[in-house]
Amino acid sequence: MFRLISRIILKIFGWKRVGEFPEGDRFVVLAAPHTSLWDFVWGRLYYSSIGKPVMFMIKDKYFAFPLGILLRWLGAIPVYIGKKTGLVQQMVDEFAKRDQFLITIAPEATRKRVNRWKKGFYHISREANVPIALGYIDYKKRTLGIMETISPSGDEKADFEKMRIVYSKISAKHPEKFNTDTIYAK
Repeated sequence: MFRLISRIILKIFGWKRVGEFPEGDRFVVLAAPHTSLWDFVWGRLYYSSIGKPVMFMIKDKYFAFPLGILLRWLGAIPVYIGKKTGLVQQMVDEFAKRDQFLITIAPEATRKRVNRWKKGFYHISREANVPIALGYIDYKKRTLGIMETISPSGDEKADFEKMRIVYSKISAKHPEKFNTDTIYAK
């Protein structure tokens, strides 16, 4: 039912799903560009429209009752910032205990313009031995989906350059906040 409703809502608002979600049940899915709260809405509708369970990370402090119930229903996973186990290891552990796990991560980690992407998604992918699906929302073309899938090669700089090239063709809701010029920095 949610699948049909999500497809109808996307169509009403002029959005088109492009391409097929890759085969498999375990991915780190990038959500870029991320310049607006609307990115979550359209992304969530996209996942519902293709029948895929979305998961995303939120700080554990937001999981108090009653908000925690809504967050879990939407697909949120609490992450424990003060825990000895770092964020990357927490997500690697989640991959280890699940047969199906699509963790969606905004590599910018904010809706503001950044000079470089956070690298946690890359380390999660590498350590959990799962591919990275390059998800996108293009506001100019009103399209969303997965552009391609990559597996970390071990050459971090080359992998980020490939992602930079792919994402440089995408139009953010607020283009002035999306910077692909320098997504990689040591």
